[in-house]
Amino acid sequence: MPGKNVSKAAPLSPDEVTLREELRADVQKLAGEIGERNMWHYTKLNAAADFIEGSFSRAGLHPRRDSYEIRGQACHNIEAEIPGEPQGAAVSRPPSIILIGAHYDSVFGSPGANDNGSGVAAMLALARRFAGKTTQHTVRFVAFVNEEPPYFLGGDMGSFVYANRCKARGDKISAMISLETIGYFSDAPRSQTYPSPGLGVFYPRVGNFIGFVSNVHSRTLLRRVIALFRKHAKIPSEGAALPSFIPGVSWSDQWSFWRCGYPGIMITDTAPFRYPHYHSASDTPDKLDYDRFTLVVSGMEKVIEGLDKL
Repeated sequence: MPGKNVSKAAPLSPDEVTLREELRADVQKLAGEIGERNMWHYTKLNAAADFIEGSFSRAGLHPRRDSYEIRGQACHNIEAEIPGEPQGAAVSRPPSIILIGAHYDSVFGSPGANDNGSGVAAMLALARRFAGKTTQHTVRFVAFVNEEPPYFLGGDMGSFVYANRCKARGDKISAMISLETIGYFSDAPRSQTYPSPGLGVFYPRVGNFIGFVSNVHSRTLLRRVIALFRKHAKIPSEGAALPSFIPGVSWSDQWSFWRCGYPGIMITDTAPFRYPHYHSASDTPDKLDYDRFTLVVSGMEKVIEGLDKL
């Protein structure tokens, strides 16, 4: 196994140091204390749901469980939102929704620190920073259940159930941002691989960047997000709008929203093509690079602020 990942991130500001410790604590809670959480470890899956719900509440938000059943067992997507208050000409129409989501289950046999404790910790940190703010768009934070196999890309996937309910209600989601494995970075040569050899011609072979991925239909959203991120962030980034059949492109909760006609993107460290502990028992909290992880989340706070002004 490679040695512990050493960060070469830009120095953190005092606010970012606080953010880093929040992220570390939440990943430790999910992957270190609760551990493997899925339908085979149902009590722990519910413990994670309770933790997320409590975190939203402590931030001053009002969480809601959007539940469904699998073989008689209740499964819970957990949402909390900040209602939009449109200004100017936009007052005459309902605000659209910026949705930030992350799945909280882990794959069978793994405590899921990076996959996807990192995404959930980021979502919770962003929710804390937007709680109490006035936004023009409705900003909604959602923790999804059952993203991992055997529910992956199927009808019982938590985000698929949720996205279909959004569509049935007529929710106007202008941007869905899926936070998926965003905590691992490496400066080692050839530490980044790709699902297609051709992509390696255009993109870096060192895994020290954060990736932004969309399907072709969501490319406008992707361009906006990357532009906003690069304006503020202190970490390298790469983006690609690709056909969804390319391996990895649809491998998270944004897929569910694409199926319902919503624009969506995935923010990712491309774990299947970089992270040596992907989907394994060794995906533990000590493997993450919390400095660079922090810079990603700090940059995403600015992205959401920018999208809210559009």
